[in-house]
Amino acid sequence: MDIQDFRLHAHSLVDWMADYMENVRDYPVKSQAAPGDVIARLPKHPPENGESFEAIFQDFSDIVMPGITHWQHPSFFAYFPANSSPPSVLGEMLMATLGAQCMSWQTSPAAAELEERVTGWLRDMIGLPRTFTGVIQDTATTATLCSLLTAREKVSAYRINEHGFAGEPVFAVYCSSETHSSIEKDVKIAGLGRENLRKIAVDESFAMRADKLAEAIEQDLSNGIVPLCVVATLGTTGSTAIDPLAEIAAVCARHNIWLHVDAAFAGTALLLPEFRWMSKGIEHADTIVFNAHKWMFTNFDCSLYFVKDPDALIRTFDILPEYLKTQEDSRVNNYRDWGIQLGRRFRALKLWFVIRSYGVSGLQQLLRHHIACARRLAKHIETAPDFELLAPVSTALVCFRYHPVGVDALDELNDLNENLLERLNLTGTIYLTHTKLSGVYTLRMVTAQTGVTQDDVEQAWVLVVGTAREPEASK
Repeated sequence: MDIQDFRLHAHSLVDWMADYMENVRDYPVKSQAAPGDVIARLPKHPPENGESFEAIFQDFSDIVMPGITHWQHPSFFAYFPANSSPPSVLGEMLMATLGAQCMSWQTSPAAAELEERVTGWLRDMIGLPRTFTGVIQDTATTATLCSLLTAREKVSAYRINEHGFAGEPVFAVYCSSETHSSIEKDVKIAGLGRENLRKIAVDESFAMRADKLAEAIEQDLSNGIVPLCVVATLGTTGSTAIDPLAEIAAVCARHNIWLHVDAAFAGTALLLPEFRWMSKGIEHADTIVFNAHKWMFTNFDCSLYFVKDPDALIRTFDILPEYLKTQEDSRVNNYRDWGIQLGRRFRALKLWFVIRSYGVSGLQQLLRHHIACARRLAKHIETAPDFELLAPVSTALVCFRYHPVGVDALDELNDLNENLLERLNLTGTIYLTHTKLSGVYTLRMVTAQTGVTQDDVEQAWVLVVGTAREPEASK
């Protein structure tokens, strides 16, 4: 493809992209493809000769698009969002065009210095003390792994990186029973052993109990096990429960334990001054992560990771072969040393586009709208005689179930709601997912998609009620 062909096809693609953004609600939100549908239409062997762009794009339209679940659909109420926005897409296009590999300052000075600036902006925007320094990671899973590895190295005086675990004590990591599964994954990757992850009991709002945390730590200390790290969550995946950060920090301080804060989804709400109650005590944390690619309208992937001791982070990850040495090393941030990956994308560019396009007030306005949608939905559920809320609504997630009169057995209610979820998603009109809270099958509805309106939420609620109350629902 020469530049003139590229120019022609790029213009047509931008038109298609704009049409998609404008008309995304016309698609079924959840792909209706069955397992094997897409691969059955793909040739088993690659083409011997190059094909025209027209042919490739036709197959994209005919084969790929039917297998896409539309995360930018305003009726995507599932999981947590992976929000996009027009300015973010434009930034992503420029990133792809530049094709820069931003591992060090010298490989793209603008990438390094823009990342330094926008992470400083975000630190101030969410109310973190200036004792924190930011870096962009790909995902919260990676950021948490960086935190665990840094904690491991700091407590071992960096011996494990040099010599391995031989002669080291057993280390324990603590999180709530509602914490994201990535914590368990990271504990395994860090070599700490899954059996050394302590899942602490939660209270009636599904937040970690600091008293139970303290008990678990004391038990480990009495058994010669070294408490390494506590992971506190601001906005658990199941219900967006907010762990009592100040109480947890006090426990960590008593025992000099590393504290990591996972605020992957709900951390974006800290842009709102009225939600800073969630982060009371955050000045005592060692590391914090939140995902701009969830609720801050920035294309996946883009996680903001803030550290109190960047020197410890760098010492954990830096490695300097001769071919990476540059004359500027002592005067700049080489972000390849701030995480796992050597190669790095220019993620700061799309984040810069988003912040500048919306401004702080524009971002706050969208967040408040999403939260208001969730609260109104919660009121509908509370006033419906055959539905019930199952968790506090802290931000933009509503947890509920259908509970018709006369049906009280847990297994029967769980089956009823599982069936309801399946029937709702088969409509293609909305997409919800579930969790289990204390064994209760729970429908989750997240009102945080970039373009969601109050009408979208109202129509979804009407569909939920109507589908639940259909006669066949109880058969």
